[in-house]
Amino acid sequence: MTGPAVILVGPMGAGKTTVGRLLAERLDTGFRDTDADIVAATGKEISAIFIDDGEPHFRELERRAVREAVAGHTGVLALGGGAVMDEGTRALLAGRPVVFLEMGVAEAVRRTGLDAPRPLLAVNPRQAWRELMERRRPFYTEVARTVVSTEGRTPEEVADAILDALELRKA
Repeated sequence: MTGPAVILVGPMGAGKTTVGRLLAERLDTGFRDTDADIVAATGKEISAIFIDDGEPHFRELERRAVREAVAGHTGVLALGGGAVMDEGTRALLAGRPVVFLEMGVAEAVRRTGLDAPRPLLAVNPRQAWRELMERRRPFYTEVARTVVSTEGRTPEEVADAILDALELRKA
């Protein structure tokens, strides 16, 4: 199966982009983030797409971005936090080297402050984050080959754990 060497999924703030860049460097390959692809293609920030065009429009852009990235990228790929909610995306990820970067709400608060411009967390961000995770966790675990906790770990430690879990360390 061709496609990305590693695909990172997980909630906002889990470190998918930061850890993804480190992994790409360690594996001597490229890094791609589907949220960044959407921003580049539309010229709009994700929050602006949600506000101006609505979540259904964003999710369609996201499905397309994931399909294109999985088909055309062989490095490390980070998906947006909600990408796994789509059944077609989950089917596309089946059997691939997907890593769920897991963290709890306390860690999410510490990392993001839950005050960044995140459209799905606009009101009562801690409660909204918990509810999002309750809905998304089963899908993250469904697509993941392995789960790596980011709790109390540096991005370097998380990258090491992923390399070990997927047996990707270079000799």
